[in-house]
Amino acid sequence: MVQLFSLQEYLSAHPEVDRVEAFVSDVNGVGRGKWLPRQRALAISSKGLAMPRSIFALDIWGRDVREAGLAYGTGDPDGLCWPIAGSVAPVVWADRPTAQVMLTMRDGDGAPFYADPRAMLGRMVERLNAKGLFPMVATELEFYLLDDMAARPSSRDSGQVLSIDALRSVAPVLDAIEDACRAQGVPAETIQREYGAGQYEINLRHIGDACLAADHAILLKRIVRGTAVRHGRIATFMAKPFGAQAGSGMHVHVSLLDRAGKTLFADEAGGESAMLGHAVGGLLSTMADAMLLFAPHANSYRRFSRGAYGPVTASWGYDDRSAAVRVITGSPSETRIEHRLAGADCNPYLALTAIFAGMLAGIDGAIDPGPRHAPSSHGHGERSLPLDWSPAIAAFAASDAMADALGTAGRDMVAACKRQDRDELLTRVPDTEYDTYLATL
Repeated sequence: MVQLFSLQEYLSAHPEVDRVEAFVSDVNGVGRGKWLPRQRALAISSKGLAMPRSIFALDIWGRDVREAGLAYGTGDPDGLCWPIAGSVAPVVWADRPTAQVMLTMRDGDGAPFYADPRAMLGRMVERLNAKGLFPMVATELEFYLLDDMAARPSSRDSGQVLSIDALRSVAPVLDAIEDACRAQGVPAETIQREYGAGQYEINLRHIGDACLAADHAILLKRIVRGTAVRHGRIATFMAKPFGAQAGSGMHVHVSLLDRAGKTLFADEAGGESAMLGHAVGGLLSTMADAMLLFAPHANSYRRFSRGAYGPVTASWGYDDRSAAVRVITGSPSETRIEHRLAGADCNPYLALTAIFAGMLAGIDGAIDPGPRHAPSSHGHGERSLPLDWSPAIAAFAASDAMADALGTAGRDMVAACKRQDRDELLTRVPDTEYDTYLATL
């Protein structure tokens, strides 16, 4: 167990550290912040760290998004960012003694800033808690480990799912990832080889702090990428980096407890509770509107195809990995939901916010989940999902449910950022179109 320190305590205990990486996570889950010398870092716990409020509303290239309303026409003012308690940790892959600290932005009155994705999740958790609902959460993240940016996986390397020998072949990198997780307090439990060539998955432990669970997912991505570079490799959490290989998802395991810590998804006899079914029903009813938060990029939609483990309908089933929502039963403490729709490229704060919003809507409205998914049906007769980026943006932008989940201003900011991403990509003609059409048409 990693002991939790304040930034001052950590730096006092580690006089060798002369640099601190201080960062927030933007709408894409990308870390945005500053390198601070030791003495400047010591001041941020009492004075905060000023950064533009527009830092959250950036497109995928890191540019301001005019329609988000946080930069253009406002003077682009600063907000104050404050350290997240217990988030200071060593950056073990850095070349010089470096620590990192996660930040969150607050308004002048001390309230969480509406555009901070972590604040959006925090508000949703508060709504759950106010109703006596306390989530237990864990994430599972898939990624590809490559030799370099131009690498393509070999077909002979695919299909080695759960191969111990495949893990051993990259043991130095995976060992270093485990060591970094331990140093940063990220509760990695298992590492496994996945279906794709060079694809791996790391599972994190269930915890009772949903914001911390999302922090862990953010930190795990940093650890994997930073460690890979340190070992001369490239790691990617793209949802579908290779068309003929498996996509990478972020599976979310969640259950709900009462104030006494007793599960609400199982009844006194150990069977499933009505609340479990209603939570599933709510997830399915809001899934199409929330699709943009689970699949936020153009590439995200390449992951969804019939006959694969990228769900194509709003569906549920018992221990069914082809469904969007997999219900796992066993002992009362093991009964939970596995949400399988999100890609590894999602922002964990926003994805968890959407999941909790769906569950809450189902519980409040006693929504029946309907018939369970039949794997052999390939989704026929089930509720459809927007499986293309533009319809997903449109559904999200018009959704009252998403306005309720993120706040209207939060929903509109996310939609504006994604529209700018889409509009920019529409101006870029890919090489495949030149290869296909240029000399023929």
